[in-house]
Amino acid sequence: MDAPRRIVVTLFAGVELLDVTGPVEVFSVASQLVKRSGARGYEMQLAAERPGPVRTASGVQLVADVDLAQAGRGADTLMVPGAIEFGTAGLEPVVDPALVDWVAETAPRVRRIASVCAGAHILAAAGLLDGLTVATHWYTAPRLAADHPRVDVDPDPIFVREGRVWTCAGGCAGMDLALALVAEDHGDKVALQVARLLVMYLKRPGGQSQFSVPLSLQEPSRDKIGELRTWIADNIREDLSLDVLADRVNLSVRHFSRVFRAEYGRTPTAYVEAARIEFARRLLEETDRALDDVAAACGIGSVETLHRAFRRQLGTTPAEYRCRFRTRAAGLTPSSFPIADEAAKHARTTGRGPHP
Repeated sequence: MDAPRRIVVTLFAGVELLDVTGPVEVFSVASQLVKRSGARGYEMQLAAERPGPVRTASGVQLVADVDLAQAGRGADTLMVPGAIEFGTAGLEPVVDPALVDWVAETAPRVRRIASVCAGAHILAAAGLLDGLTVATHWYTAPRLAADHPRVDVDPDPIFVREGRVWTCAGGCAGMDLALALVAEDHGDKVALQVARLLVMYLKRPGGQSQFSVPLSLQEPSRDKIGELRTWIADNIREDLSLDVLADRVNLSVRHFSRVFRAEYGRTPTAYVEAARIEFARRLLEETDRALDDVAAACGIGSVETLHRAFRRQLGTTPAEYRCRFRTRAAGLTPSSFPIADEAAKHARTTGRGPHP
């Protein structure tokens, strides 16, 4: 039997716990599965500036097996988790200079490199992301783009592959990325087995656009516009045209559109559609209401329009979304959620959901 592929995961003070443990668990389960057939599994190694305990952001301590100097020898895959902490200007990604130097020196000697969440900032500082399209946590995406103008930052995908470099969004997305790495090494069948054992989907539909609409927006500086957002949520099935919304805040349509976009980074029409899709998602997850009823309740109107909006915003259909995310309260069990065959044939270049 060939020696296992060694995956080195870097640690530093304040690292996000899930960024480390999520991918490690995926590789661990995969390794147990493939070893039964005599295939090459994985050996996980945690590395830090010095061996021993490292306190994570949550306060839980992880133990580094080796120091960084030892870790680079014979590694197959390098995984760099991230951290976000409160700085003088608010939440900021943690970029450890010593780790950046080590990553830059070690990267040429490994088969592939991956970052989890804000770990992309470390890879960028090491010069590994120039000219590439990358993913990172939606919160730090603007900062990554500003600090590294030669990096094409896409805040939407769950993960992105560019050659041997992989980057992903928040902590849970690290597990999706690890699953894709398993699929690359051992095929979709093994990845599917791992996904089932961990109660994951081989490929989640949609990107980070699935997050709650208000989470992706900055707090507004204008009280009237902020109050309007609450009013939209309370009147989601009503007429929410530009004329109605502008009149609500006593502004001209043109001025209202300009102010809204400046505050929220999107047009009022795009925001209304996203809010309606979010309302529809809750109905699909929590109720048995028919699709035409859902379309009417969220103000979208017809099933056809609802279908197009779901494809546009989430990269999936209302029916597929309900199948995957409906809650037990709706009378379903895990056996009601078979993973579709096409999910097992997913493209490994991006973590987006299926598109037409």
